[in-house]
Amino acid sequence: MYRTGPAATRTSGDERRAHADYTGGVYGSMLAASVVAGAGALGSYPRVELVVLLLLTGVVFWVAHVHAQLFGAHLAQRRLDRRTVVHVCRDEWPIVKAAVPPALAVAVSPLLGLGLQGAVWLALSVAVAGQVGWSVAAARRSGASWPLATLTASVNLLLGLLIIVFKLLLKH
Repeated sequence: MYRTGPAATRTSGDERRAHADYTGGVYGSMLAASVVAGAGALGSYPRVELVVLLLLTGVVFWVAHVHAQLFGAHLAQRRLDRRTVVHVCRDEWPIVKAAVPPALAVAVSPLLGLGLQGAVWLALSVAVAGQVGWSVAAARRSGASWPLATLTASVNLLLGLLIIVFKLLLKH
């Protein structure tokens, strides 16, 4: 969260962005995995529709997070200014960025000879890998030991595997 007031002076902008990047990356990757797992019947252009669904969902959640940060936290503390809006938008942008690798996986899947189901599973795998990767990066960047980084990777892998189990159970 973008902090204001006395606490903001103790945290540099780079530290705020690093925290937001990792948090948004983990969250955005989990969101992308959920979108892929939950995508039901697609129309005439299923790959294009899935790519658009992934990217637009990322954008919608980014807007929701920016709105929540600006109007939930900042408005109560002080008036909004352009600088605060830009910082919050930038800090929450990794939610959208995390949707890009799974969307690219879907887009390049024909080049890999994958059918639609193969593209879906590739995108889901890429999203879960991103989720795990972002969590390890966050842990290590914050100074966590390798055992703690391994623990957070394990938790995020478990969450990703739960999404995969839900996908298997949906069978749509």
